[in-house]
Amino acid sequence: MSKNHPNYVSTTNACKLCRPLGACLAFKGIEGTVPYLHGSQGCATYMRRYIISHYNEPIDIASSSLSEKHAVYGGGPNLKLGLTNVAEKYRPRMIGIATTCLTETIGDDVGMYLQEYAKDTAGSKGLPDIVNVSTPSYAGTHMEGFHGAIDQVIEQMAEGGPQNRTVNLLPGFVSSADYRLLREIMDDFGLDCTMLPDLSDTMDGPAMLEYEKVPAGGTPLAAIKAMGRSRATIEFGRTLGRKGSGGFRLRKKFNIDDHRLGMPIGIEETDRFFDLLCSLSGRPVPEKYVAERGRLVDAYVDGHKYVFGKKAIIYGEEDLVVGMSAFLAEIGIFPILCASGGTSGRLAEAIAAVTADILPRQPEIHEGMDFFDISEMAETLAPDLIVGHSKGYPLARKLNIPLIRVGFPIHDRVGGQRILHLGYSGAQRLFDTVTNAVIAKKQADSRVGYSYM
Repeated sequence: MSKNHPNYVSTTNACKLCRPLGACLAFKGIEGTVPYLHGSQGCATYMRRYIISHYNEPIDIASSSLSEKHAVYGGGPNLKLGLTNVAEKYRPRMIGIATTCLTETIGDDVGMYLQEYAKDTAGSKGLPDIVNVSTPSYAGTHMEGFHGAIDQVIEQMAEGGPQNRTVNLLPGFVSSADYRLLREIMDDFGLDCTMLPDLSDTMDGPAMLEYEKVPAGGTPLAAIKAMGRSRATIEFGRTLGRKGSGGFRLRKKFNIDDHRLGMPIGIEETDRFFDLLCSLSGRPVPEKYVAERGRLVDAYVDGHKYVFGKKAIIYGEEDLVVGMSAFLAEIGIFPILCASGGTSGRLAEAIAAVTADILPRQPEIHEGMDFFDISEMAETLAPDLIVGHSKGYPLARKLNIPLIRVGFPIHDRVGGQRILHLGYSGAQRLFDTVTNAVIAKKQADSRVGYSYM
């Protein structure tokens, strides 16, 4: 089921973020990289503020700082000057350039500018690698910017050659805690892994005595260059098409096997991920994860009486919505509305693939949604809880129901970057959070209250 669009363009409180913001976050997960916006200073300021309020970590985003004059005459000179300034002041290993609405609208040829810059700086020492990606905000969401950046990093940096034993892991946009968990899982299966990107340290680092302009961590550049020699790629994203898929890029360019999975949220999707890891590693599932799964099943049994039959609205990034739909369905909660600002055309099919064997009927599924639309539909659906990021808080407050905060952005709580979504341990955290929210709501609504279940 898809949204019927009116014959006009109007968005009220969008259920998505802008495309270059996603690209900047992808670049932050690469070793020694400074994100660079080719556009006005305001874009960089807005994105920095938005990202900082979720991660509670400093982030620098460089800008070519175009003004009205450059909108007329082009932003090439500012782009080149900005690159030189960033190289001198930050000493990065790489600069990741993302375009904005302004530069895309005036038609700046960034590729040509970079060729000119390479000629102008030929022979200079210490210059960083440069990767650029086209990310007009008016043509897509932050997730398309994120995946587009990863795709272009692979296109512009990966090299072929004799195959090695490495497995590429392209997990998409998840929390810093999720990236840490994925590294641990791959290590426990004995798989040599290149995970791109890796925001586990760059956006959730320790307190430092002095500010680091370019924080440590991220996917090593040498590992990215070697991705074309890997033996397999694992990519999370049931709604991903070929365009913007790093896994498809690696398969097309280097003939590397591409294994596409959904985000491993909940038991079923995590089982699929672990089955693939067993096949690639030739090892059984490590005992620690067998025990985690067993405890999770036990928790489902213990808590089913509190959550079974409840109804939920889920919104956010398309693949996160798919993963959360799978998880909620398997614990007995019916997703009555699954909404996203994305427009892949694959959301309904992806949700059906992970819930058809569990749900008696499919939920309402809508792409291209904003929060005005979601709010209108919510009033007639009578949900028991809402699942998504902080932008749904006004709706949850209006309906007086719990908001289960997942994904990005989370502005009204600390620790958004430490929320674990993936694997059996992530499902355990989500199950406890959801179940306790339902219990707390019932407890608060009770005339007498109670202190024992």
